[in-house]
Amino acid sequence: MQYSPAPMLDISKIKAITLDLDDTLWPIWPTIERAEKALSAWLGPQAPGAAAVFADPQARLALRQQVVRSQPEIGHDLSALRRESIRLALHRANEDTRLAEAAFEVFFTERMQVDLFDDARPALAFLAARFPLVALSNGNADVGRVGVGEFFVASLSAQEFGVGKPDPRIFHAAASSAGVASDDVLHVGDDAALDVLGGLGAGMQTVWVNRHDHQWSHEAQPHVTVATLSELCDLLQAAPARPSWVVSCRLSARRPV
Repeated sequence: MQYSPAPMLDISKIKAITLDLDDTLWPIWPTIERAEKALSAWLGPQAPGAAAVFADPQARLALRQQVVRSQPEIGHDLSALRRESIRLALHRANEDTRLAEAAFEVFFTERMQVDLFDDARPALAFLAARFPLVALSNGNADVGRVGVGEFFVASLSAQEFGVGKPDPRIFHAAASSAGVASDDVLHVGDDAALDVLGGLGAGMQTVWVNRHDHQWSHEAQPHVTVATLSELCDLLQAAPARPSWVVSCRLSARRPV
C-alpha cells in the first residue's frame, strides 16, 4: 500500500493540547488486572458465584458481551458496563444484586491506582506550562483521583459525552472546553485509529505515542510519531512558557500519592 507523506507539524498553530490517558500516560492492563483481582476478592465471601465469574477472563468477557447486546445504549460507558456486568453475574448466580454498587466501587477505587510512565508527570508539567491541557478518553479514569488533575483545565470522557473517539464530536467538544477551535489543537495519544485518525478527522494536528515500536498501517499519517512523551516535549521546546513557570520536561518523575 502507498502511504501519504506525513504532514508537517506547525507548532505556531497549537493553542491547546488534548491528551489520551490509558496507555498514553500509564499502562492500563496491569491496572485492570489488579482491579479485577480486588473485585473477585471482595465478592468471594459474599457472592462466590459472581466472584468465580470475574476470576475467569473468558467468563468475564462473555458477561460483558451479553450486557452490550442487551443494553447497547451504554456501550460507550465503561463504568456502566462494569456495574451492569456485576449485577448480571450476581443475578445469574442467584446472589444479592444489591451488592453491585459496592462491588463496582471496589473495582473503581483500584482502577484509579495507576502507575504513571516515568515520562508522564514531568511531561505533563512541561506541557501544562505552555498550553491548556484537556484529558480526552474513551475510558473511565478520573484525572483527579488518579493524581494528575492539577495539569488539566478540563477532562472529557465518552461516558460523560455520550460518544467516544474517533467520533469528531468529542474532539470538537474537547477543543471548545479549552476555548479554541479544533484546528488549533494538538491531539496526543497511543491508539492509531481512535487518537490519530480520530484527531485528523476532527481537523486537529496529531501525535502518535508509539511506545512499543508498532508499525503504522493506515494511509493517513500522524503529524509526529514519538516513542516517549519526553520526545514530544523536546519537539515543543520552542513554545513559550507561561509567566512564572520554569519547568523541565526531564525532571524526575514522581508517582501520584
